[in-house]
Amino acid sequence: MKQKESVIVGISIGDLNGIGPEIIIKSYEDPRSLELNTPVIFASDKTMQFFKNHFKSKINFFNIDSLEKVALGKVNVMNVWNEPVNIDFGKEDKKMGEYAIKSLEAATNALKEGTIDVLVTAPINKHNIQSDTFNFPGHTDYLAKALNGKSLMFMVSDELRVGLLTDHVPLKDASQTITEDLIKEKLATVIKSLKQDFGIRKPKVAVLAINPHAGDNGVIGNEDDTILKPTLEKIKADGDLVYGPYSADSFFGSNTYKSFDAIIASYHDQGLIPFKTIAFGQGVNYTAGLDKVRTSPDHGTAYEIAGKGIADESSMKQAIFTAVKIFKLRKTYDFYGKNPLKKTSR
Repeated sequence: MKQKESVIVGISIGDLNGIGPEIIIKSYEDPRSLELNTPVIFASDKTMQFFKNHFKSKINFFNIDSLEKVALGKVNVMNVWNEPVNIDFGKEDKKMGEYAIKSLEAATNALKEGTIDVLVTAPINKHNIQSDTFNFPGHTDYLAKALNGKSLMFMVSDELRVGLLTDHVPLKDASQTITEDLIKEKLATVIKSLKQDFGIRKPKVAVLAINPHAGDNGVIGNEDDTILKPTLEKIKADGDLVYGPYSADSFFGSNTYKSFDAIIASYHDQGLIPFKTIAFGQGVNYTAGLDKVRTSPDHGTAYEIAGKGIADESSMKQAIFTAVKIFKLRKTYDFYGKNPLKKTSR
């Protein structure tokens, strides 16, 4: 394996009482999974050995105490703590939240320093991670502050990409949060991501309405007529291919989504319910708009099956694959952006 071919994938361990450690191990049990990336799991050798024994895995870990010692082509475990941890599968535990944050912060620092190339985050419990020093609704909000850029939750699969105007915002506040500036910012982020991260030269983007039936000319709310439509017209006038607002109730069932490179939903459940219905198990949560690449599986801690050895690793494997692919596409995009082909006269 040539050193330049292996993308170093940092993996935060997530909630130790959930399915995160299991799906990480399963993702790398096949040696072929190491052909184009080298994982670094931010946890501890003792903890990972416990999971290996519990799940009767044949995976081999390479333990390191410095990222300068990463072994290419091996499953590295970066020791973030040394003490033994009492794992109690399926239980919400404040202590497990503390370990999840230790792992996340160490991995994020490595990402910022460039000692890992991309970050893949295993699922956390949004309640038990809260503390006086960590007060974020989830990964996306934390990384938005820790890294550079304007973050956007972008759910992606092979056949569907869904972004959000508002993400972890109470539904009662969503319509008030959507402003012309926010719409322009989110659409600019999505369009740039489609170009640099997915290799789409002229992306087509659909935007879902804020209100049912796009407000029915003000009968069911006027936000679509007064905010969304005028803003989309301005963006379209600048040359970007944006369309809408579309009534959300029939948009996915009619397969209209297949005509677009991305869909922008006005609020969380409007976008994530159809996405997880269509792409669950193969979908990836990608944080677009940042200067670094971060992905995550499209599910949570799944306490109800934790420790049973039956968790499906498909979304985790897809998150790893997607992070590596985006990293390479972004490097290509940056290279050609800095080195445009010179025009030659005939």
